[in-house]
Amino acid sequence: MSDAAGRRLNPQDVAALRDSVYGPVLEPGADGYEAECATFNLVCPLRPAVVVGASSEQDVVAAVRFAARHGLPVAVKSAAHQVVSAAEGAVLITTGRMKGMSVDAQYGTVTVQAGVRWSEVLPRAAEAGLAPIVGSAPEVGVVGYTLGGGQSPLLGRTYGYAADHVRRLDVVTADGQLRRVTPQDEPDLYWALLGGKGNFGVVTEIEFDAFPVSRFYGGGIYFPGEHLEQVLNAWRAWLPTVGEDMTSSVAVQRLPDLPALPEPLRGAFVVHLRIGYLGTAADGERLVEPLRDAAPALLDLVGEKPFGAIGEIHLDPVDPMPYYDRSLGLREFSAKTAQAFLELTGPESGCTLVGVEIRALGGAFDREPEFPNSVPSRGLAYVAFASVVGTADQADELRGELTRVFDGLLPWADERNLVNFLSPDEATDAEGVRELYGAQRYERLAALKRTYDPGNVFRFNYNITPA
Repeated sequence: MSDAAGRRLNPQDVAALRDSVYGPVLEPGADGYEAECATFNLVCPLRPAVVVGASSEQDVVAAVRFAARHGLPVAVKSAAHQVVSAAEGAVLITTGRMKGMSVDAQYGTVTVQAGVRWSEVLPRAAEAGLAPIVGSAPEVGVVGYTLGGGQSPLLGRTYGYAADHVRRLDVVTADGQLRRVTPQDEPDLYWALLGGKGNFGVVTEIEFDAFPVSRFYGGGIYFPGEHLEQVLNAWRAWLPTVGEDMTSSVAVQRLPDLPALPEPLRGAFVVHLRIGYLGTAADGERLVEPLRDAAPALLDLVGEKPFGAIGEIHLDPVDPMPYYDRSLGLREFSAKTAQAFLELTGPESGCTLVGVEIRALGGAFDREPEFPNSVPSRGLAYVAFASVVGTADQADELRGELTRVFDGLLPWADERNLVNFLSPDEATDAEGVRELYGAQRYERLAALKRTYDPGNVFRFNYNITPA
């Protein structure tokens, strides 16, 4: 078997790796290899030279040191919601067996190992009356989400990004060293990790703040797609009237005809208005009334909910599927932007995308945290994200439809974007990654990459090349 550079791993090398770790070591063709490499997006398969199912930080250290000895790159997979390369010729480290977790109610902190998903954190945190800054899809991994910033549809406008509240990270860097990183003892690496999305090592454990929130008022309102214009106009007029305790987004969805969906939504063309409010239910009812009045609803699921039901705001898919996606930061969502959005995605557009959403940011997303990090999207007003379901043989057609919609929004584009929203196609655009971070931030990241990963071992990501 050979890696991308033509080197070979002989059986003795693999046997030595197997002897040095507790978790499984699997080569292509071995039982369990496909399951270990499985991804959420079925058009983004992983095909590493060897995969190590890490069961501990010691396994991660051994795997990284093995890669260094043999001149191999390293890829990392937890929940695999965001894969940007097949990682051919790499050592793939999977972290799904690393499930350690603790909650400190007295200090309001949560500590998790690298394989933990938000869906596993939510009930444990709730027992202590705490809420983490979780995103719209609780089945994603905690670590990957946080390293990319972490944008919450409920807590974000009040508290900022998940990355803003990290106290400590344990990370194995490219030299095989396990480092304990805090803003006090390694401020440069701390800064680079939080926003740098996997470019600087394998995070094995992370400690972060959680907040005394146990409930919210929110969910989704589904309107017939024919009322998109009225809903957009109502949402635009409403946004300046609400405070930072209210987070919202709007999506145009052409839903599949699946039994898992409520009857009114099966195969429907809808406008999905999403609400996350931290105030009382009575105040929420009053604040949301102008949106409810915009058009007759097909289904209204907004109400008082426990914090653990945060996934009900967006109702993101939970099962793997083949899809293509794109994203774009927007500096405004003006009347002209809304009109273009209507023409690109509305009932007369011919749009075939499963979903096109606009998320309103602002509030604490714009504020610098107590301990600086490299999250590049502060000051970004909105982000657009779209996806379309289909297989690799349809790639050109599907990408073409994504391009049509996003080209139509370019007059309002911002160079900034949410790192976690970048697609595999966008991740391979080196100039686009540089623009995303901005020249000054990117140059600092590249200099730190040279310090901590001069050989670009961690390259299967939105890659920051060493300076």
